[in-house]
Amino acid sequence: MALYIDSFPGRQITIADEKYLYFGGTSYLGLQDYEPFQELFIKNIRKYGTNYSASRKSNVRFSVFALAEDYLADLVGSEACITQSSGYLAGQFLSDYIHNKSYKPFFAPNTHSALFRNKVKNYVTYASLNIALRNYLNEPNAKTPVLFMDAIDFSGGGFPNFESLKILPLKDIVIVADDSHGIGIIGNNGSGVYRSLEALNPKKLFVCCSLGKGFGIQAGAIFGNKEDLLQMENSSFYGGASPASPAAVATFLEATPIYYERRTILQENLARFLEKLESMKHFRYMDGHPTFTFLNPKLVEFLEMQKMVVTNFNYPDDASDNMSRIVLSASHRSSDIELLVNTLNSFKQ
Repeated sequence: MALYIDSFPGRQITIADEKYLYFGGTSYLGLQDYEPFQELFIKNIRKYGTNYSASRKSNVRFSVFALAEDYLADLVGSEACITQSSGYLAGQFLSDYIHNKSYKPFFAPNTHSALFRNKVKNYVTYASLNIALRNYLNEPNAKTPVLFMDAIDFSGGGFPNFESLKILPLKDIVIVADDSHGIGIIGNNGSGVYRSLEALNPKKLFVCCSLGKGFGIQAGAIFGNKEDLLQMENSSFYGGASPASPAAVATFLEATPIYYERRTILQENLARFLEKLESMKHFRYMDGHPTFTFLNPKLVEFLEMQKMVVTNFNYPDDASDNMSRIVLSASHRSSDIELLVNTLNSFKQ
């Protein structure tokens, strides 16, 4: 059932005049309603305006975009970076570029629809994907396979160790990974998974992401080698699209101390939760990530009775499986975490 609200869902939401603790969403650092972050954003809106809808190829250009792209590339460890106005557009742009190359696409289990072109079918398991890839590579005149995947797909098969990937013939495969749930949250200073995937030595690596979940701004990014990203910049797809808000991008560059502070709080909340939780039997958990996925609908009902709301809906469309997830954020107080853990410890069904 959809719950309609009229203000940003931070640590609490109000439904029918009643307050509930909120353990859902994707605002992992709780930045969108964090006053110091908002004040920085407002300052930059006054400088850069609320929006800038000109092409990045225009003869008048904001320098802040190139500064942010250099910073992001250095942060994640890639040769180059391109920013876009959203994570979804970044995924579609990258997918469009890949599909126009001489590659054979494969889609890993649980790949996000941001990486789809037309209607595609995910492999159900990595075992079946491995067989299909190796069989294809043995075909005469086989093209280079490209594997589309989510770096963090909440199934437990990817981050942090990517054990499922290690069975694949990676030296012959281009990897295209969506890191929207990782960047800003995991890795050194929120660098995400680029270096971890690069260490697996794929034939080539691209990573795309939203900057909204971890960094709190409406923007997306693509990471990879300079040659390919320069070709992407020279496309009509790139030139015809408006960029992210320059005020948002400038805020990202100036908010490093805030990101560090909020990431520290999030890590403390996660450590407190794990220390106090008596059993993980209901949950699928990825080490270091502040999310706990579960399948039991009775737990959703039980938490709502205790005035707690979690993520719970069919994703990404009505025909998909129900997704239930407890999400911890930097907005939560220690007392919120204690109350959540005590409630979960009392759940016996």
